[in-house]
This record gives sequence, C-alpha cells and structure tokens, in this order.
Amino acid sequence: MKRYCLALDLIDDPALIEEYEYWHKKENRRPEIMKSISDAGISNMEIYRTGNRLFMIMEVEDDFSFERKGKMDAENPKVQDWENFVWKFQKPLEWAKPGEKWVLMDKIFELK
Repeated sequence: MKRYCLALDLIDDPALIEEYEYWHKKENRRPEIMKSISDAGISNMEIYRTGNRLFMIMEVEDDFSFERKGKMDAENPKVQDWENFVWKFQKPLEWAKPGEKWVLMDKIFELK
C-alpha cells in the first residue's frame, strides 16, 4: 500500500472555510463521491486544515494511478459537478501548474 500527501489552499474567508468543512462532514458527504474515491483504488483519505491550507493523506491500493483516477473523474458527471462546486472554496497554490488543484508533496523526512 502506498501513501501520497497533497496540499491545496482554501480562499481565506472564514464563512467559506466553515461551509467547506460542512460539506466534508460524514453526514453531509455525497455518496457518489465517496464511491468514486473507493472505485479509484483509494482505501483511505484524510484531510487536515490549518488556517486556509489543506493537507490530504491518501492510502492507495498497489494498482492506483493518478492518471486512471483523473480519467475516471473526467468521465463521471457527478464528480465533475462536485469539483466545480468545491472550486468556489479552493484556490491553487502559487506553484501549482495551470489547472492543477491538489499538489503532490515530496516526502523529506521519515522517523523510521
């Protein structure tokens, strides 16, 4: 099993951040989005926030690929609707490539 860490910023507005967190609470999640995450081979996902910076940890199956996930998402109207919806809360990191939301982070330290 592999682990990936990604980062993204939210628009620095307390009301928008509160609403973003609302839509990520267990009782408010869209089931079709949860299914798309699992179907892509993501076995666990956690998102943490400090200020307006988000940090995502993804644990994935051995056959997971970002390319396959991207293709699946592009072909799924429910996922596209979700991505368009959450974009009103999000803003790319300064160093993100054009069109890139979540930016893959480099591991620079491990205790083990």
